[in-house]
Amino acid sequence: MRALPEIPIDGQRLDLEGRRLWLHRLGEAGPTVVFLPGAGLIGADYWPLHEAAGRLAASVIYDRGGTGSSDAIALPRTAASAAHELQALLAAANAPGPYILVGHSLGGAYARRFAQLYPDRTAGLLLLDPAHEGYGALPGPSFADQIAMIPRLVRALAGMKAFYRPMFARMLAAWPTGLRDWLIDYHLRFWRRTLAETANLQRAVLAEVADGGPLPGRPLIVLTAMGIDPFMAAFSPLPYLQALNASKRVFYDDLARSVRHGENRPLADAGHSTLHTDRPDAVIQAIEDLVAAALHTGLSSPD
Repeated sequence: MRALPEIPIDGQRLDLEGRRLWLHRLGEAGPTVVFLPGAGLIGADYWPLHEAAGRLAASVIYDRGGTGSSDAIALPRTAASAAHELQALLAAANAPGPYILVGHSLGGAYARRFAQLYPDRTAGLLLLDPAHEGYGALPGPSFADQIAMIPRLVRALAGMKAFYRPMFARMLAAWPTGLRDWLIDYHLRFWRRTLAETANLQRAVLAEVADGGPLPGRPLIVLTAMGIDPFMAAFSPLPYLQALNASKRVFYDDLARSVRHGENRPLADAGHSTLHTDRPDAVIQAIEDLVAAALHTGLSSPD
């Protein structure tokens, strides 16, 4: 397989315990906003949000070890490992804290673990349809639905490039052309990394977060995707996805209520995987609200 060209945006590759991790920074004033990608996604998947956040405060996107332009590591990993890696990377980059953590899906679980382990380094949390231990208690698709899903999944995998390329192209329409093409190529070639990163999600990562103690008393906003995810809809029946949305809203409400300044904002027109591209306005508004809260409370003071 030919090597993927260098990502067409400038960034830093910082050495961290013998491996290099990729990071990109924008902005200077205010608290530092840090994007934690969902499984299978990488820092550049949040590029327009990163640019917008960089006009409000300092902003950082990065690739976890084993993903994107960072060096390979063994996957899956623990949530604590991902949190410690991020803290070490931000320190190596001289990115001042405390941080507003924007965690999407799997990145949401990692953001919660970071806040548990580094409460004094956390100024706020924005969780985009985060991976949550509540999913483990939900019933899966019926046996009939599982049988019906098999041919859909087989068709999607057999014609992956033809099936998924238009979906990624629609998602990334606002990205610069060179970066959009690079990202589509990356996602179509390295989709197995999604499976690798999430292999221990239910049995280890979510249990680790659930047992990791309460979140610090920092402002928290959850954005709940109540629309139908186009990637999941390719092989999952619509009634199952609708029931899943109704159930997750309940435990996201509970998560928001677990801190004093917590709020859940359901988004009817956003899918789980595509929340950041379906409703970038809602994400930026939430970041702006958390930046204002950090400034108001004095939690934005740099180290």
